[in-house]
Amino acid sequence: MRVATDIGGTFTDLVYVDQNGQMKVAKSHTTPPNFEKGVIDVLEKSGIEKEAIATFIHGTTVIINALTERKGAKTGLITTKGFRDILEIARGNRPDLFNIRYKKPEPFIERYLRKEVDERVNYMGEIVTPLHTEQIREMVDFFKREKVEAIAVVYLHSYANPQHEKLTVQLIKDLWPDVAVSASHEVIQEWREYERTNTTALNAYVQPTATSYINKLHNELTEHHTNSQNFIMQSNGGTTTFEEAKKVPINMVESGPVAGIYGAAVLGKLIGEENIIGFDIGGTTAKCSLVEGGEVKVSTDYYIERNDRNAGYPIKTPVVDIVEIGNGGGSIAWLDEADALKVGPKSAGAVPGPVSYGQGGTHPTTTDANVLTGRLSAKNFDYDVDVSMVRKVIQEKIGNPLHMSAEEAALGIIRIANSNMLNALKLISVRKGHHPEEFTLVAFGGGGSMHAPALAKELGVKKVVIPIASPVFSAWGMLMSDLRHDYIKTYIKRLENLDLSAIMTQWHEIEKEAYEQFKNEGISKADVIFNRFVDMRYLGQEHTVKVPVPNGDWTKEQLQEIIESFHQLHEHHYTFRLDGTEMEFVNIHVTAFGKVVKPNIQKIKRNTTLEDAKLETRDVYFENPKGWIQTDVYQRELLPINQIIHGPVIVEEKAAVTVIYEGQTLKVDDYGNLIIETRER
Repeated sequence: MRVATDIGGTFTDLVYVDQNGQMKVAKSHTTPPNFEKGVIDVLEKSGIEKEAIATFIHGTTVIINALTERKGAKTGLITTKGFRDILEIARGNRPDLFNIRYKKPEPFIERYLRKEVDERVNYMGEIVTPLHTEQIREMVDFFKREKVEAIAVVYLHSYANPQHEKLTVQLIKDLWPDVAVSASHEVIQEWREYERTNTTALNAYVQPTATSYINKLHNELTEHHTNSQNFIMQSNGGTTTFEEAKKVPINMVESGPVAGIYGAAVLGKLIGEENIIGFDIGGTTAKCSLVEGGEVKVSTDYYIERNDRNAGYPIKTPVVDIVEIGNGGGSIAWLDEADALKVGPKSAGAVPGPVSYGQGGTHPTTTDANVLTGRLSAKNFDYDVDVSMVRKVIQEKIGNPLHMSAEEAALGIIRIANSNMLNALKLISVRKGHHPEEFTLVAFGGGGSMHAPALAKELGVKKVVIPIASPVFSAWGMLMSDLRHDYIKTYIKRLENLDLSAIMTQWHEIEKEAYEQFKNEGISKADVIFNRFVDMRYLGQEHTVKVPVPNGDWTKEQLQEIIESFHQLHEHHYTFRLDGTEMEFVNIHVTAFGKVVKPNIQKIKRNTTLEDAKLETRDVYFENPKGWIQTDVYQRELLPINQIIHGPVIVEEKAAVTVIYEGQTLKVDDYGNLIIETRER
């Protein structure tokens, strides 16, 4: 049996597939700060036999939480002499150009905990100044006195020759075996000193937290008699073992969210829709990503806490290209100093939660607005919902100051939340030169199905897909994931008179390393697949373009094909090409997949009628036409296959609701997905 669990800000989700190919889901409340308890809770709630679990896959928010809440370890940095202040110098390309009060992000490691050592390697990897080992001993003694819990080691040009970093790590471990150590060559082998230093510093910062969490989870699973192979979702869309995850935990920074995007790509291929916008709305955040031609976009240009006023912190590890905003079901509605209505980014979370939970929440949220407008039924909550209290809070906090009724205020909250989400969808589509009408919106998460049809109308998307198991779809995506490792190495070579044998040696060394890593994870050589890429640019440029390149040994003819692919991709991204201009490789990139057996997605069989599926007819408050409209409500699991239903309609399932508007149509496809056409034909 394969089981996947995903921890969100409000709920912990579970999906499992048994030996007969039958899929079941479960959902329970997230339990901060002891998140592993929520995992065990949802396993208990699912009722599965724990001894039958053969594969356990997990997605977690522990890493991103430790970073955003500043709850990592006290960390020290050892770096090359002269580079102590690189975390503060950072980059000069600040986002808020005309803000004279702009401040750079404060480093995660305080200056007094950043130490310099005499050593130097040049850009070719040649040792210029030997490592001064006695200084390392003095630094370790200092860090012990300061009660440091983790140490980051980052030397100049160590991506070209990591010898000094290896010696330093070994010396630290000999002197202080209990401290966590992160060396940059083990985390990232690309150039750019600031990004490399910050990524390694953050990896060290979260390593004790990640190790403690993974160990606790492993112990809980063991105590509950599971004997499974355990994997964790990584930010690149693949999985890795618990042990590997503890070595480079920064690779889990977007562990949970990316699984849903990967699942959307898998589903898109199944139903013949390879251009996808994956859209995930949970209790705390909304996340979206663009999948073009069936390929999930992965980038190493990832930042946390970056916005139009803050430069954020770069993390140069492979992450699915995802946009995330603080808007979800638990997002709090509030009025600013000018009495303008805002929704998010602050969330009511799991505790106390929205007002409708009846657990002490006093601020109106998106969920409360959906309850008051009839989109959500009070009967479907785990709690006793006091609708009159929801109405009172929305009226007092929002309605009265804006001189409107509680229903109008609730509709306003929904519209503002939709507007925030629409901006995120535009960031990954319109603003990157894509036409939304050429893409299908795959919406999931607890709130995805509720908001997606309205957003599709605004964005111009013609089709919306609400997948089967949509409330726990990120966990579903984990079941479809292979093991994955990305190996990216700076390799700067001009293409004029390129030595093909030398670059082939580089590819083969990386692939040999990948085979060895997968062997340690129980994957045979026959089940390993490689995809190669190079980051290329015209000579003199700063930016690069990632170009897919062939496996195996290259011929001169293939090199010319690579050059032409680069020209075409550069023109696609930047609207121009410079034929005849000298080019160079910057990074070589191998994506290695360890293939695992995945469940077969079966077509459903259902002999039901629309009357069988109908639950009730209730009043729902819509904006166009504005007012209360009697709306039929159906149970998703009983809807007949391939029968067209015209909006307005509400479709309910466990932990999610789909709202279909007037002018839209709905049908259930052969796999149980809801297919919504945004314009009636």
